[in-house]
Amino acid sequence: MKKFLAMLLALVMALSLVACGEKKDPTGDDTKTPAEGSKVKVGFITLHDENSTYDKNFIDAAKEACANLGLVENEDYFIKTNVGETEQCAEVAADLVDAGCNIIFADSFGHEPYMIQVAKENPEVQFCHSTGTRAHTEGLANYHNAFASIYEGRYLAGIAAGMKLNAMIEAGDIKAEEAKMGYVGAFTYAEVVSGYTSFYLGAKSVCPTVTMDVTFTGSWYDETLEKEGAEKLIQGGCKLISQHADSLGAPTACENAGVPNVSYNGSTQAACPNTYIISSRINWAPYYEYAIKAVMDGTAIDADWIGTLATNSVVLTDLNTTVAAEGTAEAIAAATEKLEKGEIHVFDCSTFTVKGEALTSYKADVDTDDAYTPDTEVVHDGYFSESEFRSAPYFDLQIDGINLLDTNFGG
Repeated sequence: MKKFLAMLLALVMALSLVACGEKKDPTGDDTKTPAEGSKVKVGFITLHDENSTYDKNFIDAAKEACANLGLVENEDYFIKTNVGETEQCAEVAADLVDAGCNIIFADSFGHEPYMIQVAKENPEVQFCHSTGTRAHTEGLANYHNAFASIYEGRYLAGIAAGMKLNAMIEAGDIKAEEAKMGYVGAFTYAEVVSGYTSFYLGAKSVCPTVTMDVTFTGSWYDETLEKEGAEKLIQGGCKLISQHADSLGAPTACENAGVPNVSYNGSTQAACPNTYIISSRINWAPYYEYAIKAVMDGTAIDADWIGTLATNSVVLTDLNTTVAAEGTAEAIAAATEKLEKGEIHVFDCSTFTVKGEALTSYKADVDTDDAYTPDTEVVHDGYFSESEFRSAPYFDLQIDGINLLDTNFGG
């Protein structure tokens, strides 16, 4: 009888394991779904909402990554929008912890001190901050930074801009010495400086006479100021405009004036069909999937994660062939291949000067402090090595050919 009961118990346990065990994908993929692997709840914090091209880019990536992992909005993941770079960020992050989130992301530079604060208070929760600089110096096991080599995307978008200027010169619309671009920036952070410099160098690689004026709004998102900035640049003789600011202000000014525009963080072709050329952006979905999957699997997350062209983290969107110059797609494809092979570097020191001098050495503020103290040599093998020492940009040089109409530091 005992033997029979033991056999019966073994059969029941076996059936239970079959019923509750790990399901196999018909293709043979044994990847666990969230319900079958470690339980995960995810929180996303964004500075603005989907009206901001910057934040929409993050929100779209969050939804894409979570869908790929089988997570359900407002059940397995939560998106909190319009969270300021203030104590509000800490409050929202703490609320997400209380809601059971075991990994929380924030998307704006000024969120960083508040994310670090809540990370220290909740060591069992993982905190991931995009664009931040302090993970490698804070040394917290549960706090991480992420960025991508977007300067490569900016460089490629700059090639599209330079090709357009060349077409305007060849058509007799402008003279070679009139090939001046304008750029609407937010703040004089390294992130913005790296972006406009790489864009300019991409344009210069195909249009050697190009120059560029830059103006700053002092805000990541202010449609009125961004529009006014673009209008000022156009009135100052700029023949093409780009931006590192998050509204439709600058693209709209370009559409109204009939001036070509290279956008950022997403296509503006629908709103500006007659002037939009191309856009570069960071695709955050690969990072989100990587970090969330790490929590599901119980594996470590990099302190500094850097996305690249190869990881599909740096992308160009929607070349508008009705506005772009002939041959633009081919020129971008050729440069992309060389970037991926390491045959060209965006900040090749032979392609620019600083106050008339070649750059042979430079110490950057990699280990960020309040005084922005230089601490790391970043020039080697003939180029400024962006992204080698941390994920966030640290290129902050003002190179010749770029004229700052004003400056605006701080957030």
